[in-house]
Amino acid sequence: MWIDEAIWGHRLHDEQSPWLIYLEFLNVFMFEYSQGRAFSEAKGYNTLCYKPCKRLHLRNILFNNPKLENIRLVLANDSERWEAWFREMETAQGINNPDFRYLKKHFGRFEDFYQIVSIIRSTSLEMNSNKRWTSKFVFPYGEDCLFEDLHQNTNTNDRRFFGRTGEVLYLMLCRSRHSDELSGAIGDIMMQSGKWNNIVRCLQPDSPDAMRSERAKAFLPYKHHEAFDTLAKDWLSILRLNINPHDMIPHLVNLAGFHMVKYQLDVSRQLLERETPATVVCEIVAPKKTIVRELSCEHYQGNNSLPEQAVEYYLAGIKKADEWINAASEHDAFMKCLQVLEEKVLWPRNEGDYNGPNDPDSLMEDLRAAALKRHRRHNANIHRNYGREIGLVSKRGTNKLRYAPTDNFLKTLLLCNVPGRMALNHFLTRLSDRYGLILGEREAERILPREDFDKKAFQANSRRLEQRLASLGLLRRLSDGCAYIINPHRTGK
Repeated sequence: MWIDEAIWGHRLHDEQSPWLIYLEFLNVFMFEYSQGRAFSEAKGYNTLCYKPCKRLHLRNILFNNPKLENIRLVLANDSERWEAWFREMETAQGINNPDFRYLKKHFGRFEDFYQIVSIIRSTSLEMNSNKRWTSKFVFPYGEDCLFEDLHQNTNTNDRRFFGRTGEVLYLMLCRSRHSDELSGAIGDIMMQSGKWNNIVRCLQPDSPDAMRSERAKAFLPYKHHEAFDTLAKDWLSILRLNINPHDMIPHLVNLAGFHMVKYQLDVSRQLLERETPATVVCEIVAPKKTIVRELSCEHYQGNNSLPEQAVEYYLAGIKKADEWINAASEHDAFMKCLQVLEEKVLWPRNEGDYNGPNDPDSLMEDLRAAALKRHRRHNANIHRNYGREIGLVSKRGTNKLRYAPTDNFLKTLLLCNVPGRMALNHFLTRLSDRYGLILGEREAERILPREDFDKKAFQANSRRLEQRLASLGLLRRLSDGCAYIINPHRTGK
């Protein structure tokens, strides 16, 4: 059914972690960039069509090659090692007439090949998970490290771990006001042939993917949204840092996950006709329970329920619309209402989707139950799962989930918001104004109801933040008594 997708896009998927969102995004971006049309929907909105790589030679070598180490240990002669391994790889999956003899030309010694495979494996994503070998990925050193998630049969793509959220991320950035700047910045970084990308390229034949399948039907329901611009600005801030491009990636991943959460919450609130964006009260973890912790738990629970409320509101809007009311008043009301739902939400699609009485109200109630059941399986988990993955949501020190940012997440926020140096109080205000993150007393007093505000508790919260940042070398207290946030990768003031 087309309900979650109509509200947020096709689609936000909870089993796709922020890292996998980023990898899927890169697959889209690099194909479009190679065609000279990155971040431009030349054929119109929601017409994205791209061809990701499969790179089955590389994937068999790294993730479907259990005999490699045994061959190295058992056989001493280099030539015997190569021949034994070539025979073993004659059954490599997904490749017609597999031939890996190009590797001997690329590496010469079997030991060199083995060591390179070990190093690349050690930095791979999902390497230690129990996921199938077709759902494990190389760290994105460059263009030659990118490929799509595949089904176990290797013939078709799989939407479980590349669930299209990376496509939604691509469209969000594509429709931001900073798409041109982003295209150049990301393209420059990805096209720089670093040594590790070159090494990964050496594990592949000269033409690793002659045949690629098209991927289409990505959908984002909004031509413009403030969330797109905020995300793009934050990414640009990271991409302009004076650090190694590979060190930027974890921060881009954190921001991708964070802005997906913010996008889901803000769109939910807008649909529910609530004027202000979502508020996120963050506890800097204290040794004992505080009012800040309680408020953080309450705000987490409130925000967590917003997407489900949005689904119910969307369905209530269909029932209140003139089209439904007119259909329900006609002689063959049930069939007319059935046609309305088939057109609006693509439901029911299959025989057996609805087996209730021929009554419009029963039909709508059945749709509501089915829509909420489907929503709770995946989309409803985005806030929790992404929040925990990026280090915003935690159970540390309690048995309830709440907003308790980790050092890594705080560092990401600092790097994309501090141009060299910034007073701590200005930093806290910026986090509040830009993201709705509440950590200090001034921001809490301005936004929270009077009965929820405890000045001393929020002062203590900001002091703990100061101590955390100072321990990371990201804050200094100068002789004038003011605490300043330091961005070590920028030279501005």
